[in-house]
Amino acid sequence: MGKKTRAKTAVPAGENPRRPCPCGSGKRYKACHGAGDDVIVTRPFEGLAAECDLVAMREFLPSATAPLPLREPGDVPVTLATVLPGAAAAVVRPDGSILLGMQVQTRSGDLSADLARALRWARGATPGTALPVVGPGIAGELVRVQDVLDPAAELDVTVHPDFGWWIPPSEDGSEPGPDVTASLERANEVIMPTEPVSAPGVRAAYWVDTGTKAHLRWVRPEPEEALVAALARLQARGELALADDARYAGSFRAHGLLVPVWDLDRELHAKEWSESVAAFATRLEAALAEDAPLTDAERRARDALAGKQVTLR
Repeated sequence: MGKKTRAKTAVPAGENPRRPCPCGSGKRYKACHGAGDDVIVTRPFEGLAAECDLVAMREFLPSATAPLPLREPGDVPVTLATVLPGAAAAVVRPDGSILLGMQVQTRSGDLSADLARALRWARGATPGTALPVVGPGIAGELVRVQDVLDPAAELDVTVHPDFGWWIPPSEDGSEPGPDVTASLERANEVIMPTEPVSAPGVRAAYWVDTGTKAHLRWVRPEPEEALVAALARLQARGELALADDARYAGSFRAHGLLVPVWDLDRELHAKEWSESVAAFATRLEAALAEDAPLTDAERRARDALAGKQVTLR
């Protein structure tokens, strides 16, 4: 996705531009979001219990929705979605309900601010309209998702097999037009089967069938250094695989978090991995709790794992 340059954010009346930026970067406001262009927030959803869910919806879930747990709910429901028709930033349905898109046409360097801006636009928009991109037309005082979301609430994510939820039920029972139907069919054709892996102590772990392989993608909340050290301890002990036929493939960085990936047997359904994933979660928590320095074998394992990491831009 291309990065969109943002216009300079005006300093609100009475505000001190030398104050710490509310994005949490540690910089002064005038040197961060108040400076204008090319602000890059590497961990945009930090501090939220829903951080792992937000990263999954932004990066690899194809068709999923979740009610947005706002600090101050409005008069209409707000639903977060992976992708909306046309990769729009927001849609206000005829009944006034709001859909916010995570996978959008363009974005700035701060996904948290983009999402909050889209919500601000939607709350003042005419029902039946859409916001194609997050642009200067909804600029203003910096507001981020951390300002509007309940920080302790996780997302109740529903993964859908298709994009049928794009089209709300018609009051008169009429069918959508041919253009809408064709668009929906094209979107459904590219969906990779994806399902959550549910188990005690497991969250933001998803089974996905790419057509040639099946994978487990698991968004982890720990700081990267601590997580990699724990994975290295497990690797040195021969405990990094989920099962004999489920080897560790590597990991990717997404919005400040690490997402480990395992290759899975395509013949097994997502539900059949619950026990193995739960067992691994127990091993990982124990490894994360260890504070002894890494042994020589564990350091070698850590270096080998580093060669299997990529960063999503």
